Amino acid sequence: MDKLLGTGITGSVVMAICCVTPVLVVLVTAVGLSAIVGYLDYVLFPALAFFLGLTGYALYRRSKRVPVAQRVTAQANPETEES
Repeated sequence: MDKLLGTGITGSVVMAICCVTPVLVVLVTAVGLSAIVGYLDYVLFPALAFFLGLTGYALYRRSKRVPVAQRVTAQANPETEES
């Protein structure tokens, strides 16, 4: 799950940099594809929303994970009930 969180955070940071700063606009224009600059928002904002959602999902899954010490204790004492 740490890989999922790393992917989400990395993607969010990259998309935020591309959305907020004109880095991608300069790169696309330098390559000669300036005609697509007006359509970049149709791709960047949904991608940013996807990576933010992925990060949130990874954090949710991480919070639901049972600590190892608690798992070992539960296996050693099967008669105790956990809430």
